[in-house]
Amino acid sequence: MIPATISDKSLTSAASTPCKGSVNETKVRLPVIQEREKSPSPIQRVAFFDPKITEIRKKYLLEFILGCVALTLAVFSFFSVFWGALYKAPVRNLDGMVVDFDGDVIGSYVSSALTSGSILHLGEMAWRIVPADRYPGDIEELANEIREQHTWAAVAVHQGATQKLRAAALTKNASYDGSEAITLIAAEARNENAYRNLIRPSAQAALQSIAESFATQFAIQQASSSPANVTALLTTAPWIITKPISYTTYNITPFDVPVATALTFVGLIFLLIISFFIVLLNYYARERVLLDEYLTTRSLIALRMVTTVGSYFWLSLIYAFHSLAFKVDFTRKFGHGGFPIFWMLNFAGMLACGLALESLMTLLTIDFMPFFLLFWIICNLSVTILPIEVLPVLYRYGYVAPFYNLSHAARCIIFGTKNTVGDNFAVLIVWIIISCISLPLIQILVRRRHDARQP
Repeated sequence: MIPATISDKSLTSAASTPCKGSVNETKVRLPVIQEREKSPSPIQRVAFFDPKITEIRKKYLLEFILGCVALTLAVFSFFSVFWGALYKAPVRNLDGMVVDFDGDVIGSYVSSALTSGSILHLGEMAWRIVPADRYPGDIEELANEIREQHTWAAVAVHQGATQKLRAAALTKNASYDGSEAITLIAAEARNENAYRNLIRPSAQAALQSIAESFATQFAIQQASSSPANVTALLTTAPWIITKPISYTTYNITPFDVPVATALTFVGLIFLLIISFFIVLLNYYARERVLLDEYLTTRSLIALRMVTTVGSYFWLSLIYAFHSLAFKVDFTRKFGHGGFPIFWMLNFAGMLACGLALESLMTLLTIDFMPFFLLFWIICNLSVTILPIEVLPVLYRYGYVAPFYNLSHAARCIIFGTKNTVGDNFAVLIVWIIISCISLPLIQILVRRRHDARQP
């Protein structure tokens, strides 16, 4: 409100020649802006191709076309990062172990067949033989090796598998089950896409081929040694001849929470978009009242930091509670501490992603921030679909990408995979520190440039 002691003439004079940083400037300038907004000059509305707006039309078309060109370039450049992660993937094979607890015919046959060059193709598992004496605890100790992510999968030939088959063939045991000879061990929750599209299809195809070829050799061997016994077996227990060995799958950490897809993949995009919304809300709230011009540089930096951190603190809690409302179990790995850890994880994730946007908003301005947001989403998303081990070398940056670390920590909390939460938090905190340093520096730089252009 304009003080009664200030006349219209003095008001106009004060608005045209303000004293920089003075109290009078603060009291006078804002009412003038408000008065100008309340009394806009009338505009005659015309058709788009009216000659009266030729210059305006040219400027509009030029800006729109340049924007489309920029977006076209962004599509070809940014989208190529995501397309490249899937193009010809995988470029390398995942690692797998073969452990022969049998130490007899079946064990040696399976081990040599899996590790032979004739069965290895791109997109399949790269199997290596590991001595059985490294796992005296048998299958469970081997499963722990996969749970700790030392390898992606393991094929275990059980102890006594060959002896059980021989005994079943001699006694014509109708209760013999060839699937007890071999176990395929893997962890789906580590990366469900890798498990469903790479590990399981590759391992099952290889083991099925091995089982069929072994059955042929075993039938020939039995027919040559004892034809009468083969005839009797085909009558009483034909599967001993037709399917002497098979396998079972042991999924040690199944991806059994479907809604977790939102927390480990798609939801990360939503989290980043929410972070960007806060950046926009903060920007427009200051812009509408020209708050940036009234605050000192220190106050402006403090305001941006406090409002952003406070907003992310609250919204990350809402995000965590929303997941809890859909019955996501956070107690598998850390008990009742799982929920607050998940909350703090998303808070750190929003800070890591959002503070980077807040920092660059000053430098890139609102015009170019959507382009960076697109780039930021794609670069993060590209390294969370498939394991980085099967992607081109370019995507090794993913180990320090916020989405990658958010996804891995969430999998640990929800499914009980390997505990890398400390490392994941460390990466996110580094991103936060970088943004906390860059935001003030960029703000100071832009403020100095702005002040230098003022008369």
